[in-house]
Amino acid sequence: MIKPIRALCLLSVLGMSGCSILPQWMDPTTWFADEEELKIKELKPIDAQFVPVTLWEEEVGDGVGSHFSRLKPVVAYDKVFAADRHGQVVAFDKETGKQVWQRNFAQFNDEGWFSGISRLWRSGESARIAGGMAASYEKVFFGTENGDVVALDAESGEVKWQVKVKGEVLAKPAVAEGLVVVNTGAGIMFALDAETGEQQWLYESEVPPLSLRGISAPTTSSGGAMVGTASGKLAVVIMENGQVAWEQAVTAPTGATELDRLVDIDVEPLILGGVIYVVSFDGTLASVELRSGRVIWKREYRSYRRVTMDANNLYVVDADSVVYGLDRRNGVELWSQTSLRGRQLTGAEPVSDYLVVGDKFGYLHWLNQSDGELVARLEVGDNDEDEGIFAAPVVEGNVLYTLTRDGQLRAVQTP
Repeated sequence: MIKPIRALCLLSVLGMSGCSILPQWMDPTTWFADEEELKIKELKPIDAQFVPVTLWEEEVGDGVGSHFSRLKPVVAYDKVFAADRHGQVVAFDKETGKQVWQRNFAQFNDEGWFSGISRLWRSGESARIAGGMAASYEKVFFGTENGDVVALDAESGEVKWQVKVKGEVLAKPAVAEGLVVVNTGAGIMFALDAETGEQQWLYESEVPPLSLRGISAPTTSSGGAMVGTASGKLAVVIMENGQVAWEQAVTAPTGATELDRLVDIDVEPLILGGVIYVVSFDGTLASVELRSGRVIWKREYRSYRRVTMDANNLYVVDADSVVYGLDRRNGVELWSQTSLRGRQLTGAEPVSDYLVVGDKFGYLHWLNQSDGELVARLEVGDNDEDEGIFAAPVVEGNVLYTLTRDGQLRAVQTP
């Protein structure tokens, strides 16, 4: 619910610390929810094994609101770089949370001498930052729904270059071998020179009449750029010249309607030891040989969240928010965690001996990597969808950085 309602709730119950302690029938956040939603929202108690520690918390503009977004922070050069959809890009000291620099990419119409004055009370038109962030070569890179790709100096925030590409940039760039590789909603993957932004090559894939809102983030390894497509293929493009090394159909459309035929690979491919792991929306988790494109094994899991890994275990969060642990060598399922079903979980990120996922109500949950048992929980977003966690946390060591829909950036330590 919106913040004024929560404020009214606080004022109406003297001596109480917040709406979350009210009986359910008195809680305004439940008045318009159906029975199924209330069941999903109610968390069962767990036997907590530790208490996560919040190190610092800061604001990043207005967040992403209710818009689809995969925007999340990136950690590099002793800083945390984060942005909101409207156009705020901020660098924080990763240890203290102190702001290092800030830039605003909101768009303002040129009104002559009056422009500078009007900006004092106007927020401008949204830059629609949505493509996630990457950091390399002493720069920070991000993309927008308007098709802009921007490179900033990591130390000062100065704009080094800004170029326009065809299509929305909805996924984070990949940066390697002097190139910035961005995928777009138009089915075109561009390689741009990391120093100048000049286009070096492009790869174009088929986009069906109906596809998911998101796109696969590219990744790089062994001189190739890997990307999933909306037509269910995995492709490898040679970084040096843009030639296609191979394309492999991981899944194929079936069914009578366009909705039934959705086969998007909407996730960033995961690579380890010459093997690519990728999952499609229609229900195919595949292990593919990097050099040849040969499919090693397939299993039936339906997801639009990135597969993650630690040691020999793969971790999958499916479309129903069930979390699975699998053996990466053969795809054999080791365990499943079903108690968070329906909470629109993020991908599962390994941290220490655990996995951490965020949910649409603003909670972080820690699971044992060995058996999927829930071992810790932290309320970040006040049990409110407006403050939900929409993208997987970013992990460095035993500290994770997570961003809520209303722009709260929090650093949390796993003991």
